[in-house]
Amino acid sequence: MPDKKRTASGVFGGLLGLVGLSAAAGVLITATVTPAIALTGAAATSAITMFDNLPSVLDIDKLMLPTTIYAKDANTGTDIELATFYDQNRAPVNFDEVNPVVYDAILSSEDPRFYQHGGVDLIGTSRALLQNVQGSGETQGGSSISQQYVKNVLIQRCERDAVATDELTEAEVLANCWTEATTASGNDGIERKLQEMRYAIALEQKYSKNDILLGYLNISNFGGRTYGIEAAARYYFGVSAKDLSVSQAATLAGVVQNPNTYRIDQPGGSIFDGDGVAYNKAPDGLIDDVRPGQLAALDTLLSDGTITQEQYLAAADAYTSTKGRQLYVLSRMFDDGKITRDQYVAAAIEPIAPVITPATTGCTTAGGSAYFCQYVRDIIENDPAFGATPEEREKALKRGGLSIYTTLDLRVQLAAEAAMVENVPSSVDFMKLGSTIVSIESTSGRILAIAQNTQFSEDAAAAADPNKSALVFAGDSTYGSSGGFNPGSTFKLFTLIDWLEKGHSVNETLNGQVRVIKRLTNSCPGDWVNTEGTRVGNFGGGGGYTGTPMQFTAQSLNSGFFAMAEQLDLCDIEKVATKMGVTNARNGQPVEVDNQFSIIGSSNVSPIAMAGAYATVANNGIYCQPKAIDRVVDSDGVEMTPPARACTQVIDPTVAATAAYALEGVMQRGGTGSQANPYDGTPLIGKTGTHETYHTWMIESSTKVTTAAWVGNYDGLNDVFDPFGGLRYILARQTQEAANAAYGGDAFPEPDSNLTRVVLRDLPSVIGMSVDQATATLDAAGFSVNVGDPVDSAEAAGIVAAQNPAAGRVGGGTVVTINPSNGQGIAVPDVNGKQLDKAISDLRAAGFGNVQPGTCTEDEAAGVQGKATGTSPGAGTVVNRNSAITVNYSRMKCT
Repeated sequence: MPDKKRTASGVFGGLLGLVGLSAAAGVLITATVTPAIALTGAAATSAITMFDNLPSVLDIDKLMLPTTIYAKDANTGTDIELATFYDQNRAPVNFDEVNPVVYDAILSSEDPRFYQHGGVDLIGTSRALLQNVQGSGETQGGSSISQQYVKNVLIQRCERDAVATDELTEAEVLANCWTEATTASGNDGIERKLQEMRYAIALEQKYSKNDILLGYLNISNFGGRTYGIEAAARYYFGVSAKDLSVSQAATLAGVVQNPNTYRIDQPGGSIFDGDGVAYNKAPDGLIDDVRPGQLAALDTLLSDGTITQEQYLAAADAYTSTKGRQLYVLSRMFDDGKITRDQYVAAAIEPIAPVITPATTGCTTAGGSAYFCQYVRDIIENDPAFGATPEEREKALKRGGLSIYTTLDLRVQLAAEAAMVENVPSSVDFMKLGSTIVSIESTSGRILAIAQNTQFSEDAAAAADPNKSALVFAGDSTYGSSGGFNPGSTFKLFTLIDWLEKGHSVNETLNGQVRVIKRLTNSCPGDWVNTEGTRVGNFGGGGGYTGTPMQFTAQSLNSGFFAMAEQLDLCDIEKVATKMGVTNARNGQPVEVDNQFSIIGSSNVSPIAMAGAYATVANNGIYCQPKAIDRVVDSDGVEMTPPARACTQVIDPTVAATAAYALEGVMQRGGTGSQANPYDGTPLIGKTGTHETYHTWMIESSTKVTTAAWVGNYDGLNDVFDPFGGLRYILARQTQEAANAAYGGDAFPEPDSNLTRVVLRDLPSVIGMSVDQATATLDAAGFSVNVGDPVDSAEAAGIVAAQNPAAGRVGGGTVVTINPSNGQGIAVPDVNGKQLDKAISDLRAAGFGNVQPGTCTEDEAAGVQGKATGTSPGAGTVVNRNSAITVNYSRMKCT
């Protein structure tokens, strides 16, 4: 411990000894070290030993740099900045990108002998020692630029590794980094200062003076989250570092000396004194509450008549503490001959006039592309390509200095944004209205556009505002924080694909009438299916019809797809959805296709996933995982491996071509998606979808680009069809039209002949069978059965007496109507040629109770009694025994 009773001369002698010792050792210890070790030769020797044992090599870490997300302007090929993310706002520059006056200002005020010393300034440190010991003025640090650079490197290293704890917030941990690196009292402070000096000397042996000076300017804090001279110039004055004026350069050189005291962007900085008291004009017009000597330079200029009192007041009117520091910098520059007296006076009387230009962080700066930006951000924060842990990925985003080159195509994006703004409000009073558009390049999975009706905001306070949201409706719970939406009939794609994969034809005839589905097979373990079935109707009503999958697809007939699923395995439909990239948006698990409702889209899925599935059809059965990032470049300009995304053949090309053939009908006139067709000559496939009137979809695709548009209630509680149900067509049409203009589109491949064949089957005869036996026989043959009303027949009651159509070759899926006998039928006997009374008698004997003579025809040969010429109904006809039978006859005279 230092001897408190030492005399001033003793202290001074000890200091001189320390200076000599330090010079011999190649290092100089500053005033903060002196009280502890600068007393005796033994103490000095101990200091040398301590110094020699300290580490001598300091590796310069990468600067913590903002990560920037870019989109490419396809028209010019230039990369356009969408957003930046940072903990420290910094834009490193090269040496020649800084106005030389900045170097003059820094060196004159901080280290005028920078280019002469070897890392530690002997003269400056000695002066600081003497002033600190004598107590004259403020405590002097005496650190060289090299030492300050070392200090900043160590601070940044600490901040880079800072992690919040249960006891300390992240802000408190970061504050401790600064305190520990700048405190030079006690034994720890002594060792820290010695280490700083040793590092500075080693630094000078490894790097050039210009590299150290530039490194210092690029790493230094200039207040708040502003780091580096370029970011400071932009933030405080709205100019680049190369364009700073003498006054501005001197101001920033002053700020860097004590950033949060001299910053000029907010109250609480330099506009207030250390006690938080604002500087005010005194009654005499001069500045009150100014510490002695703070504006001495202005006082001198005023007293010698160089400036007027008005100029004085204007210069000192605001940011007084910073003005005082700036004047010190200017005076040092003038004394060193770096500026002329005219430049000195002009800068001195120029008021500090900041042009605060905040550097924004986050996706808000991306405007209408904010939701695409947020989707990319979620990828960075969740994909292992950017780090093994969430903490590593967060640091990569805000400190890694990455350049993220995205797939966004502004030609398509701007069209999507315009369609959204023109047609869908950001909110309405009676429901939580949501809408999104997403376009994907079919051949690669590259996401070209994401637009949304709400205003992007991550402000938690804005969460209750229905106009604002941070959810990306197009995404899922991992990328976008959205739970997805029920896809409705757009989900029928997977039944169509499974139908074709099982070898069925799109021209096979099925019973697409609304009816109870008696059987649904599901082989997935643990799943269930209501084998009793439910009578599920068609959207908008209608009883359905007997038709083909071609017709069912074009008209989006629920009952038709139920008929298709009746011949399939629901588990296989689920597997088709999975291999085409569609999973549950809430948990990433396979969608559950386990009952009749799930066939028409009752699971929550994401618009991006659905667009990717339809793109698979357009891409000849090749599924490309949707991707939003093309390239990633690190802060050194080295290409990194972007998140893995693959393209895989998941559907046979013949199946894809035939599915496209069916889906083309949706987009043609008369199809449910025709309103979304821009009719610009580009071949399109597509599908509409609705779910319980809460969600509406339109997905359409060329061979190049797939667009999905969704409009719905994002909490699923209110009807959206009045007045928003038709907007899906407009959104998809306008966006797809822009995509077609940018990418074009080819004709889809011809469908497979086997999968488009007309299917005929052998229809057996079931006449004479019981109704149950006939139904089972027809069902086993693949026909639907309709039991009609009983008919008159000689068969016993309940035996099938008629079927329609009759046995033979008919279309598969034909509905066969069978009619059971009522047991009341009798075949009319043939009485032709018999005498009239005998004919009537025979008919009555056969069981007919209502037999009457009919029409008489005169014939000499028939005689007086007359002969029967026929009956009505005719002989052999089976009629009810109570039916009237008329006997026609001939007689010599019809009287």
